[in-house]
Amino acid sequence: MPKSKIAITIDTRTLNRVDRLVRSARFPNRSQAIEAAVAAELDRLEHRRLAEECAKLNPSEERAMAEEGMRADAGIWPEY
Repeated sequence: MPKSKIAITIDTRTLNRVDRLVRSARFPNRSQAIEAAVAAELDRLEHRRLAEECAKLNPSEERAMAEEGMRADAGIWPEY
């Protein structure tokens, strides 16, 4: 995947934490450590958004719609 070069400003404490990860060989360099952290945070935020949207659903209404769909398809289900 193509990459873009950017400049960021972060506080010294955070940079020290990134540098510790690089020194301990968890990442080969700062760039890859920060890229991994950003990607992980974006994944987490996207999953949280999905959970927030799901929380808006009314479980009773969702169950009723699912059961209605199952009843409609019941005639085409094979016998067991």
